[in-house]
Amino acid sequence: MQKSIGFYPGCSLNGTAGEYNISVASLAETFGIRLNEVPDWNCCGATAAHNLNKKLSLALPARVLANAAEAEMTDILVSCAACYNRLSRTLHELRKDATLKREIEEMTGKPVADSLRIINLIQFIQSYILPELPGKITRAFTAKTACYYGCLLVRPHDVLNFDRPEDPQSMDELMRAVGAETVDWPFKTECCGAGLSVSRTDVVARLSGRIIVEAVERGAEAIIVACPMCHANLDMRRDVVNRHLGKQYDISVLYLSQAVGMAVGLNDKQTGVRRHIVPVDTKKCCAARSSETVNTGGK
Repeated sequence: MQKSIGFYPGCSLNGTAGEYNISVASLAETFGIRLNEVPDWNCCGATAAHNLNKKLSLALPARVLANAAEAEMTDILVSCAACYNRLSRTLHELRKDATLKREIEEMTGKPVADSLRIINLIQFIQSYILPELPGKITRAFTAKTACYYGCLLVRPHDVLNFDRPEDPQSMDELMRAVGAETVDWPFKTECCGAGLSVSRTDVVARLSGRIIVEAVERGAEAIIVACPMCHANLDMRRDVVNRHLGKQYDISVLYLSQAVGMAVGLNDKQTGVRRHIVPVDTKKCCAARSSETVNTGGK
């Protein structure tokens, strides 16, 4: 029987992060999971709405959640870390403030859906894919990896209640499950420049540059992310970063869905890796499966 789950792609996955969307859809299909897109979804307001209009920043995600509830969805996969953060924070705020909740319901014309479970890509893989993952691996992901969580997957902890805010481990554990050696490094949750990718590339160059340098100095051969904003700053803005650093860094940046997808045999078209700015050498990243190359625990 095919499993199914609600899916909110958000704006990025239908635009600049198209390869992320491709890899998530391909991975779900490989494991027999149908992603049911939230009907008539709208932008969640990230990253500008909450800086401009408090109620609008709540009404936009609230409408998405209401539409999901109307479609009888229970779990909703939100692959974009910024969208995941905004939807989760909205649900948290409206659950604790009845007056605000009524005001938002008046704005949207829909009841607030407060029984939904919003999950990020890591949680999706943990819940829906990990139980069947060992039997699906055909190639070990052998590149030494630095797992980069960014700001929005783990903070604020009292709202998201996901992993440790300073030294998260969930993505590292998933990468080790597909054969990777993960580096221990202090930049897992440092800011990459976030939404300043267009307006302040100098800030992105400085912040993302520190992340890239630290990953390379720790011996990483690939950086793994689960956020289109992080990927844009570390991959799309690499030329700006390299000019700032005065050195050419060619370490590739992959989405977690791409790395896991490669390990279970998805090809370049199914993972979308050829759409990256910094080239990804898939032959270097993966090796044919053997008892020596697949590591299911430990560092």
